[in-house]
Formats: sequence, C-alpha cells, structure tokens
Amino acid sequence: MENSKSRILWVDDEIDLLKPYVILLKQRNYEIETATNGEDAIELVKETHFDLVFLDETMVGITGLETLQIIKKIDPSIPVVMVTKNEAETLMDDAIGNKIDDYLTKPVNPTQIILACKKFLEKSRISEDKFNQDYIQGFSQISREINFIDDWDEWVKVFTRLTNWSMELDRLPDSGLKQTLHEQWRDCNAAFCRFVERDYRDWLNVDSKEAYPIQSPHILDNYVKPFLQKGEKVFFIVIDCMRYDQWLVMAEMLSHYFSIDTDFYSSILPTSTQFARNSIFSALYPDDIKKHYPQWWNSNTNTEEVKLNAYEAELMEAWIDRRRLKLKNKPHYTKIYDTSFGMKIERELPNLMTNQLNSLVINAVDMIAHSRSDHAILKEIAPDESAYRNLTKTWFKHSSLFGIFKQLSQQKDMNVVVTTDHGAIRCMRGVKVLGDRDTSTNLRYKFGKNVRADERYAVQIANPADYKLPTHGITVNNLIAKEDFYFVYPTDFHHYLNRYRDSFQHGGISMEEMILPIAKLKPHKR
Repeated sequence: MENSKSRILWVDDEIDLLKPYVILLKQRNYEIETATNGEDAIELVKETHFDLVFLDETMVGITGLETLQIIKKIDPSIPVVMVTKNEAETLMDDAIGNKIDDYLTKPVNPTQIILACKKFLEKSRISEDKFNQDYIQGFSQISREINFIDDWDEWVKVFTRLTNWSMELDRLPDSGLKQTLHEQWRDCNAAFCRFVERDYRDWLNVDSKEAYPIQSPHILDNYVKPFLQKGEKVFFIVIDCMRYDQWLVMAEMLSHYFSIDTDFYSSILPTSTQFARNSIFSALYPDDIKKHYPQWWNSNTNTEEVKLNAYEAELMEAWIDRRRLKLKNKPHYTKIYDTSFGMKIERELPNLMTNQLNSLVINAVDMIAHSRSDHAILKEIAPDESAYRNLTKTWFKHSSLFGIFKQLSQQKDMNVVVTTDHGAIRCMRGVKVLGDRDTSTNLRYKFGKNVRADERYAVQIANPADYKLPTHGITVNNLIAKEDFYFVYPTDFHHYLNRYRDSFQHGGISMEEMILPIAKLKPHKR
C-alpha cells in the first residue's frame, strides 16, 4: 500500500507533546488521526479503517491493554504498536497474549517511529522492489545461459531458482511478474528437454557407484545403505508425486523438529510410479527388474497402480540380500492409501521404531493431483500452482504423516530419509496422438503399436533398451511427452483437450517431474 493511502491512528493522553512526530509522519505522506483516550480511539476504529495504530499503554480511563482488546475485536487485521514506559515482563506477556504486533519504549525517537511505519506499511512495497530488482537481474542471466547449459548441477540451480522465485511471488501477488515468470518456466523446460533428450542415455551407461546424476535406482545405495552398514536405524519415506515446491512447504514446518539436508536426484523415464518407484525399491532399472524378477514386474501399463507396485517390499528385501546387508530384524514396509490407515500407522509407530529399517510410501499427494483433475471443486480451491502449494500445506499440517514426523523427531537414534518417485507438471498444451486400442492410457507417455505424435512435442523411443526399459514387442512404439504437453486422441479431441487441460500429470520430461528432492532429516537436540 502506498504511503498516501496509509492511515495511522495515534492514541496518547499527551498527544500534544507528540506533535513533532505527527508532523513528521504527515510530511512522509501518511494520513494521521489522533485520540487522547481509549474510548475515542475505539469509536474512530469503528468508523474508519486504519492501517496502523500507535497505542499508549497508560492513559486516563480505560488502559491501553483494554483498548487493544477491543480494537482487535473490531478489526483483528490492524497492526497495533504499543508505546509504553513500563518494560515489566508481565506487561509484555499480557500485551502479547492480547495480540500486540510490536512495542516501543518511551521516550520514542523519530527513527523508531519511521522504522515501525516501514515495517507495517511499506514492507510489501520494499520486498517487492527488492524482488523485482533481483528477479530482473536473474532473469537476464538465465535467459542468456539456458541454451548452453550442459551440466546437471547447473540445471538444478536454474530449477531451484525458478521455484524460489515462484514461491516468493506467492507472498507478492500484486508484483505483475507472474506471467513473465511463467513464460520463463516454459522456455527453461524447453531447453531442459533438449538437454535430457541429448544426455539421458549417457547417464544410464555409467556404473551405479559413479552415476551422475544420481537416479532412481541409486537412492537406496547412496542414502539408506550407509546407515544400515553402521547398524543405525533408518526410516525411509517416499511421498508419491511430490514436487520440490511441495517439499519446501513441508520442510518449512518440519524445520522446527529436524535439521534438514536436501539434495537432488533425477527420476528415470518415464516419470511414473510403475517405473520410478519400482526402480527405487529394487535399486534396478526397469529392464533389469523384469529380467531378474519377472514375477514382480507387471508389463501392462494400463493396470491399476496398486497392482503395478504390488511387490515393492519384496524388491527391497531382494536388494538387501544382493548387498549382503545384515539387519538386526526384518525390514518393514508400509503403504498408506487412506486417512484411517494413516492414523492407525501413526498410533502404532512406537512398535515400528524397533525395526532397523522402515519404509513408508505415502500416496496422498498423488491422490490430490489426480483428484484435482476429476473434481471441479478441487480445481476451484487450487486454480494455480500457488494454490496447489497451499492445498499441500493444509493437507500436511493436518495429516497423519506430520504426526509421524513429530514422533520420529523424538527418537535421537533415528535417521530419516525423505524423497519422492517423481514430480508432476501442470499440463497446459494438448497434442494429438495416434495409436490402437491397446495403447497405454497415460497422458504423458504412450506404449503401443504404431503409436505416434509430432516429434516437436514428444520423444520417440525406437529402442526401449537404450532407456533401460522392458521391450513390449517389435511393433510397439514408446512416446514420452516433453515440457507441459499432454496426449489426446483425435476422437472427441476437443472434449478431452478441455477435460485435461490445466491438470497436474506425470510421466514425461520436465524439470518439475525429473529434478527431485531427497532429504536427510536429523532430530534437533533438545
């Protein structure tokens, strides 16, 4: 809000002595109203909206604290700065309990007054100016460099920078930069897709101990095995379909309980649960899972997700055997699909903590993404990515998962590793795809006979082995969508185009789907 529109109420029974401060604030284009007692101040607040109140603590008639209580009942949003001669701890406790926003000690000086006004009346403008300055400088740098980046770490830096900017704009909704940032996301994703299309197959041909970037099959070896080898306890949590911005929302709440060290890894392609999460728990690429454990691999990509990932516990135990890890007891695997079961696991958590290795899969975030596509009310609640983050925050705050984390934070000997199998991208552009009736139904990737789409919008995989994917048949083609495109069949094209436009999907190539957080959490010492 600009100074010319900011209204300040100053309440003090010796207001005449404060006339120099009133003149100073008027010179800075603030509108000032004054009152000499609490009763008059309350009437003014009832009649007029003020952006800030300076309130004397000791006045004739009702006290400053009593006035504060009534003002906050009339308009809880008004910031109130109490001005007091008394710094007694009990007074400050009473003031804070009555929702005081700040306090100044008499005698006040001009600098204190100006700083208080800036804090409450100009903070948004100052923050916005600083953000605009930093963003314009960063925008120019990224725009110059994105087409020349050929290093995974550099793409992680670009991605985290864009994510942080997006979340900063959540706090500055009137900055006018959202469209510019949206277009930069799109430009960066186009360049990132070219990078992945060129380099991805090379990543697969590096020995897993030296693989770079770290991918889905390397998570257990790099982040879980070192703890197990030392005989330490590990709680390994995989939150299905969690984007980095959603992790930041959760991490902010978890930082009170844990020290958090966040790294990044790359999901394998396709960025879908069947391929990526099975790969995590087996520590193998999909073609190796099918080769060595055909009984645990389902080749039908149209099968329900619960069946496609029905053997993660068995795959994890096979990994333990291959690595010759000697655990103190049998590893425990749990998958939480609904609220009631999550609450049950939260209640039973003390029993699970006796295990050296617990693995927990959470499906809630994936369910939020899919439900938003299917239910109009959720799309209305979360119409954009900013609201989608807020929806995630609301869920997490009240979830059994947060309760589980809080219990884990009380265990000083517990190592907590948190990650996801893939992210999701907000799909805004549909592209026609052709295929027969047996083609997979996924919106971001297609496996089927003679399936095809414009190569500008999709990567065509001629030889699945190049991508360490199982072969489905000689005539089966494999398509993976780029950027924010999604596949739509020509039949009823416009109906399905509109139905899935602006939905969060996964399976394709984008920074949001592939650049994934993996965090090590250690409980704070208390």
